[in-house]
Amino acid sequence: MRSTASEMGGSETTQFLKLSSAVFYGLSSFLITVVNKTVLTSYRFPSFLVLSLGQLTASIVVLFVAKRLHLVKFPDFSRDIPRRIFPLPLIYLGNMMFGLGGTQALSLPMFAALRRFSILLTMLLELLVLGIRPTLAVKVSVFAMVGGALMAALDDLSFNLQGYMYVMITNTLTAANGVYMKKKLDTADMGKYGLMYYNSLFMILPALVGTWLAGDIDRAWQYEGWNDPFFATQFLLSCVMGFILSYSVILCTQHNSALTTTIVGCLKNISVTYIGMFIGGDYVFSWLNALGINISVAGSLLYTYVTFRKKPSSSGGGDSGSSSDKKLLLPAAGRIDNV
Repeated sequence: MRSTASEMGGSETTQFLKLSSAVFYGLSSFLITVVNKTVLTSYRFPSFLVLSLGQLTASIVVLFVAKRLHLVKFPDFSRDIPRRIFPLPLIYLGNMMFGLGGTQALSLPMFAALRRFSILLTMLLELLVLGIRPTLAVKVSVFAMVGGALMAALDDLSFNLQGYMYVMITNTLTAANGVYMKKKLDTADMGKYGLMYYNSLFMILPALVGTWLAGDIDRAWQYEGWNDPFFATQFLLSCVMGFILSYSVILCTQHNSALTTTIVGCLKNISVTYIGMFIGGDYVFSWLNALGINISVAGSLLYTYVTFRKKPSSSGGGDSGSSSDKKLLLPAAGRIDNV
């Protein structure tokens, strides 16, 4: 009896960690998307590259101070650390920069719809790199999300080729980041704080040089909105939220799968999609576009039900039809979701 009670308590704790980390990541991702869009579009800040530099700097400063105060722990620098975490720093930097570029170039509803292509890429990478096979229900929900996003893109009246390219590059990097983050958390012995700190530390100098060569530092310096306290507050909030988002991504990936992390990030776009029709003023409505967006949203809701539905007790009775249904709707035993 005690053993059974202990197992039930452990199962409840695991489910809570999965759900709470997913909610934390979804909320963080929602807030930073809205803040970034406000800074880059509503306030017309000229450089998403400078904003990404601010987010890298905030992550380094916060984690360095936290380690000095013994609030967090991660390994001191050593010569083998770059080898142990490669290629995560490159993926991390590219994901951040191109994501901000897409946010600046596209309306939030279309940005949210196109970001769902990262789900299909993550599912394929999980299969190739981690050997994780999705269930039929997962496949159906993923293809619904991607199909709806494709339908919306076909009738995007505010089409922006550069923005589309940025988002598709971000999708690829998001998929790679989720899968390799899971792999490094299991093998690199760095911990989530170490990965966050060294990803930012190794990329701050290349990002600074690239931003300077692009001329964005000068453009940002000449920006006239620095004296506006509302802009300055949101710029600083965006920088800090970059650190919080990175932490929430790692936490969600640690307790769930890379695919789950990717889809939770897209699921929060349900709110972003509709709020984005009023933020930035760059969304152009069409019926086909709206239908595609809503199909994609429905796929997101289906996947949420499939992934986070509580598993039944293996000792309980039930007919074969019920058992078959449960096997269809729940992730397979080999998925990282169940670890």
